[in-house]
Amino acid sequence: MTPELVRPDPPERIPSWIRAPLPGRQYEQVRELLRSQGLHTVCREARCPNLAECWSAGTATLMLLGDTCTRRCRFCAVTTRSAGGRVDEEEPARVAEAVRLWGLAYVVLTMVCRDDLPDGGASVVARTVRALRDRVPHVRVELLTGDFRGDERALSTVLESRPEVFAHNLETVRRLSPGVRDRRASYEQSLGILRRAKESGPSDLITKSSLMLGLGETEEEIVEALRDLRGVGVDLVTLGQYLRPGGPGFSPVVRYVPPKEFSEWEVRARALGFRGVAAGPLVRSSYRADELYRSCRPGG
Repeated sequence: MTPELVRPDPPERIPSWIRAPLPGRQYEQVRELLRSQGLHTVCREARCPNLAECWSAGTATLMLLGDTCTRRCRFCAVTTRSAGGRVDEEEPARVAEAVRLWGLAYVVLTMVCRDDLPDGGASVVARTVRALRDRVPHVRVELLTGDFRGDERALSTVLESRPEVFAHNLETVRRLSPGVRDRRASYEQSLGILRRAKESGPSDLITKSSLMLGLGETEEEIVEALRDLRGVGVDLVTLGQYLRPGGPGFSPVVRYVPPKEFSEWEVRARALGFRGVAAGPLVRSSYRADELYRSCRPGG
């Protein structure tokens, strides 16, 4: 499976398996609900290829702490800008109300990195989970957070809100991490956050991470990353194709990984001990998150 490194494909040569579905009937309803509540989604801000599919199915990944990030990663389309320490104090209540109106049983909350805040935004994330518990008691919550610059107190603040799933993305292999991610992030720091979440979180906490393929990684490097994730106790993993979200400022696509290889990686990841695996060209970290959660918690 070791890929031969090739020059990035121009847009007209994007393979046939990279095709997003057209919007379905619930798309407009979801868009209007998000607009009316003044909420942001990683689906739109990060230009996720699954936006139409997920919104048409009545699901979305809500993004906390605004729509601008203090970091500039070369794979991400979210706008980089400091918010100057400003926080929308009403956001947790609006998120809870949107989830109630939506009728969700499972919600994924992600966040922009907020290095301008002393706790990196951890208190807002925790307040949002508590607001959800108050407004929608039956809802299961998956958190996809930043690394809080390795701050254990910030991580503890988030874990004390007791999400069912704590996710943090490793993103790429060790060698490529410095060139793809913001300088304030690191491969080891991400592994450290995941390790501490598993060690200090509730005993039934499920941890999760994600890798992008197609950035120039080798087979051996993918295996190393998967073993490193299992080594810190990660339960669920997703693997998807990296797609450049914009122009020259973003990392290029080095290779489009065929669906067959993703299927092989799913088998290999399960053999390494992951309790749940999703792998495919358009898979993203929160893609069909409720299904992946249920896959490792029968009847959950």
